[in-house]
Amino acid sequence: MEYKLEPIRLTQFSHGAGCGCKIAPAILDQILKSNHTNVFPGLIVGYEGRDDAAVFDLGDDSALISTTDFFMPIVDDPYDFGRIASVNAISDVYAMGGKPLLAIGILGWPIDKIDPYWAGQVLEGARAVCIQAGIPLAGGHSIDCPEPVFGLAVNGRVQTKHLKKNDGAKAGDLIYLSKGLGVGILTTAEKQAILGEKDKEIATQSMLRLNTLGAEISKYSEVHALTDVTGFGFCGHLNEMCKASDLVARINYVKLPVLSNIVYEYIEKGAIPGGTHRNWKSYGEQVKLLNQEWYKLVADPQTSGGLIIAIDPIFRSEFETILKRDGWYTECIGEFLERGTNKGVNITIE
Repeated sequence: MEYKLEPIRLTQFSHGAGCGCKIAPAILDQILKSNHTNVFPGLIVGYEGRDDAAVFDLGDDSALISTTDFFMPIVDDPYDFGRIASVNAISDVYAMGGKPLLAIGILGWPIDKIDPYWAGQVLEGARAVCIQAGIPLAGGHSIDCPEPVFGLAVNGRVQTKHLKKNDGAKAGDLIYLSKGLGVGILTTAEKQAILGEKDKEIATQSMLRLNTLGAEISKYSEVHALTDVTGFGFCGHLNEMCKASDLVARINYVKLPVLSNIVYEYIEKGAIPGGTHRNWKSYGEQVKLLNQEWYKLVADPQTSGGLIIAIDPIFRSEFETILKRDGWYTECIGEFLERGTNKGVNITIE
C-alpha cells in the first residue's frame, strides 16, 4: 500500500523533548538511593557511579558494554527523530571508550493518533544510523503508548585496558567538550515556533554526529576520563565526573563551545527548556557562576551532546591535533583541581 500523507509535526504529540524528558537529577537520586552492594564480580561498572553504560568483564581482556536510551520527539520529522535517538543511544558506548556491536529498538507509538507509517519512518532513520555505525538493528520491542517514544538498547565491546569511566579524572587534567551547547534552547525555540528557518538545521546536524571520537581516543593512556553530555546539561554531567573523581572543576565560560551565536539570541527570546530549570534546581548549589544568567546555557539539556574529556596536560598538543583533524571543538575549557577543603561547590565557572 502506498501512503500519501501530509507531513507531520511529531513534537506536537509529546509533553517533553529529547533528553529533556529525563527525570531531574535530584529526583533520580531519590529513585536510585539504595544500600545495594554489587555481588557480581564481573560487573566492572554498574549504576552506582552514574556512568554512561554498564560494563561486564568477559574474562578475555575485553568487556561488554550495555546501555539503553530512549525519549520523546525532539524534532518534527519522524526519520530525523529515529536518527537522532539512535545516535544518542549509541553515544553511551563511545563514551566508555568502546565500539558498538548491535542495537535493539524500543518503540512506543500512539496508534490511535499517529499513522503507523510514520513509526516505520522512525525505524528507517534508526536503521540508517546503525548502518553508519557499522552495526545491525537486530530487533526490538514495541507498545501502544500515549505519546511517541523511541530509542535503542545497544551492546558494545572495549578492551578492558582502554575502558574510560567518569571517575578517572586527575588533578591537573585539562577539560575539553567536543560539541557545542544549545541543543535544548534551539529545539525549544522550534517547539515555540520562533526558530528562524535558516536556524533549523543547526541543532539537528550536531545531534546527528556520532561520538566516534570516544572509541578513537580510548587507546591513549593520557585520556583519563570520558562522559557524554545529555539531559542533565553540561554542568550536570561534569558534576557527576567531579563527584566520581573526588575533584573540583574550574571552567572558563567564554571558552565553552556553542552551536552558534544565535543560541544567545534565543535565550534572550525566552526559549529556555523546562529541563534547564529542573536541572539547576537539582545541582545549582554545587556550581558557582560569575554571572547567574549563565545557568541558562550550562544547564541546558542536550540531546546527543558532545563528550567531556579529561586529559593529561602533556597530551595537549597531540590531542588538539586529533580534534582539529576530525572537526571537533579544539579549545581547552578548563581544568580539574584537588578538592581541598571545598566540600560544597564542585564546579566554578568564571
